[in-house]
Amino acid sequence: MNLEEGSDDYVSSVSWIQQGGTHLAVGTASNAVQLWDVQAGKQVRTMNGHSERVGALAWNNHVLTSGSRDTTIINHDVRIQNHIIGKMSNHSQEVCGLAWSPDGAFLASGANDNTLCIYDGTTSQQSMNAQARHVLTDHQAAVKALAWSPHERNLLASGGGTADRSIKFWNAASGSLINSVDTGSQVCALQWSPHEKELLSSHGYAENQLCLWKYPTMAKVKELKGHTSRVLHMAISPDGSLVCSGAADETLRFWNVFASEGKRKGDVGATAGALSGASGSLRIR
Repeated sequence: MNLEEGSDDYVSSVSWIQQGGTHLAVGTASNAVQLWDVQAGKQVRTMNGHSERVGALAWNNHVLTSGSRDTTIINHDVRIQNHIIGKMSNHSQEVCGLAWSPDGAFLASGANDNTLCIYDGTTSQQSMNAQARHVLTDHQAAVKALAWSPHERNLLASGGGTADRSIKFWNAASGSLINSVDTGSQVCALQWSPHEKELLSSHGYAENQLCLWKYPTMAKVKELKGHTSRVLHMAISPDGSLVCSGAADETLRFWNVFASEGKRKGDVGATAGALSGASGSLRIR
């Protein structure tokens, strides 16, 4: 895909549709949300509604949620012409994190205003001024890292920025804080293992590392080092074993960190423990 030649526009967020589809959502600095058919290599549609860059995207079946520097969150039904079906304006600064719970019951949003909001999934898709079910202010820095547990219903993990450094665990239904762990550095991204009760976090200054944790004890299993700048993003392979990390050092690194489905639980520690660095890396320009 190419944005308009000679423009100052750039891609500010991406998100694959669920269930292994071929459609990719793209947020741009020019306020647009684009939908691409990757297999066909063409743009399917452009969806407007934001007035500033779109820095966060999350899917819930046919509903695509976008968060923007304009502080708003929009739910788009990609099947219909009048795509905006819900809008939320509970943050006061840029929305930098979005995540739907696996069952679609809740939407979580994080922003540069240090707040974490949790919305009822149904309500947020039926109102142009949906209010958050919970507005959580325990973090002391921007909340970009959000991850719902695939093992426990309504369990949400969130990570705070440089002045916060913590991973917090929440009961989304009640809004109660379950646990908080000081990681010692900025938390940029979180990724649950789909097969084991383990959580991977990525960090910034000073080590720019990834950390593997056992849940719920939060005992640290391993630190994975190799990046030279903060590790902004992580994505997991379809089989749940390989994690790709993207950092401000302009590299992608690939880590064999989780066990794939069907492997013995003991194999996870062996795989993680044997790692002294990435299993592969790719420089991006």
